[in-house]
Amino acid sequence: MKASFLVPAALLAACLTACSNAPPPAKDDSQWWTHVSTLASDRFQGRLTGSEGYEQATRYVADTFRALGLEPAGADGYFQPVSYEVQTVKYEQSSIVLHDAAGQPRPFALGDDLVLNAGAEQLDRIDAPLVFIGYGLNLPELGIDDFAGVDLQGKIAVYLSGAPASVPGPLQAYARAEDFARLLAARGAVGALTIQTPAVVEIPWERVRLAATAPGMYLSEPELRRYRTPMTIGSVNPASAPRLFEGAEQSFEALAALADAHKPLPHFALPFILAADIKADHARIKADNVVAELPGSDPVLADQAVVLSAHLDHLGTGKPDHGNGIYHGAMDNASGVASLLEAARLLQAQGRPRRSILFVAVGGEEKGLLGSRYFAAHPTRHVGALVADINMDMFLPLFPLKKLVAFGADESTLGADAKEIADRSHVAIVPDPAPDHLVFVRSDQYSFIRRGIPALMLEFAADTHEEEAVQRAWFKERYHGQADDLAQPIDLAAADAYDRYLVGLITRVANDGGVPKWRDSSFFKRFAATPLK
Repeated sequence: MKASFLVPAALLAACLTACSNAPPPAKDDSQWWTHVSTLASDRFQGRLTGSEGYEQATRYVADTFRALGLEPAGADGYFQPVSYEVQTVKYEQSSIVLHDAAGQPRPFALGDDLVLNAGAEQLDRIDAPLVFIGYGLNLPELGIDDFAGVDLQGKIAVYLSGAPASVPGPLQAYARAEDFARLLAARGAVGALTIQTPAVVEIPWERVRLAATAPGMYLSEPELRRYRTPMTIGSVNPASAPRLFEGAEQSFEALAALADAHKPLPHFALPFILAADIKADHARIKADNVVAELPGSDPVLADQAVVLSAHLDHLGTGKPDHGNGIYHGAMDNASGVASLLEAARLLQAQGRPRRSILFVAVGGEEKGLLGSRYFAAHPTRHVGALVADINMDMFLPLFPLKKLVAFGADESTLGADAKEIADRSHVAIVPDPAPDHLVFVRSDQYSFIRRGIPALMLEFAADTHEEEAVQRAWFKERYHGQADDLAQPIDLAAADAYDRYLVGLITRVANDGGVPKWRDSSFFKRFAATPLK
């Protein structure tokens, strides 16, 4: 048990039980749904970071914080300005050519076969051999180094999604998010192409292709960029990938079967050279994070803060393929910001906790966790005293709340906190059902983790095969699509139960006399000892 400065167990259990037994609210009675329906309305035009719609959304969040009586905690009132570099790849003016060993061109096209990551500064021109480097992982602790003995000088690395069975999901995520770009640069590589095996594909390629034509972003502050020098960074259509391996030591189909079975992969040169001529527009924009504070009541612990975070941005607008062409982002992530605002209301109403609570709505998540990366590096309050982050991103209340995945639960004592509150509300905390999808590093909690701050992200988990099918269908039909709109079916009672659970967890962490700690077994404990610069 933690220290005794918590909400009394009986009172909290009664609250959670009452919430779980409450009748489903009507949409007109759900404050959470009111926020979702406002943020995901046409008014904000998909909330693309830096757009007028995004700016209006930041004002809506700030106005809500103000109405709740929360203190402004940004660098400028409720706002923390963040500077971004914007890159728009002009696909219609760019070209790639694949040459075989005899110098003959092979069919391979931008868009259909390969897309570029506009969130990494792209090289204007390239003419480089391709080298397959397995999973592209470097984890000396596990005896894995896909870069060992591979000559990457002046070459493009090609790698598959996944990892050997011996690599836990969080470590795989770390290797991808932290070491990969650094090692590419250190080995003299000029680019990298990733390929998902068909078994782990989340969304159709056509949607990937359309998303790639949108502007990409990276932070203006060079030290906070993942790729600090220009490189050719992109993704290959899994359906086109076999062509890259024609005449190679092994076929793509054989390598994909090994990857899906989590077996080691070989390394070898591919018999092709990729030549590219890339045209792109560049600009600089500013987009704000929005930050509010509920000050703590304890004379000592009030100097520390628990962060509650959610990303406000989405994908903006595009060619209509569902409705009017707006990527409304109702679940991704108007839902999370709505829960942020609801949690703020409920926490404010129950009185000040011992620790302070920072409510942070960030931009740039869809562009690479950029707003949270900036905030974690430059907190506007409680510098050096952020003790935990609880993040909400696309938690998907598609069915009743019976199970939650708490990403990061095994890494710190926050996992025990999450489980205790879940037990009281008759909710089970379950393991990540798809570690190869690397959710651990794909949302804003990871920006805090890499700064040494324990963090969790909480999402609904399916309890039955039918619910699994509902989740799969959502990803296939709505994830990063224009169908993530206000017309989709949502379980409002489940969303309210999630918000009540969230408030119980935040209350526990904010009132606990002990600071959340990394477990001795956690790989990420190293960040607390040597925070990233």
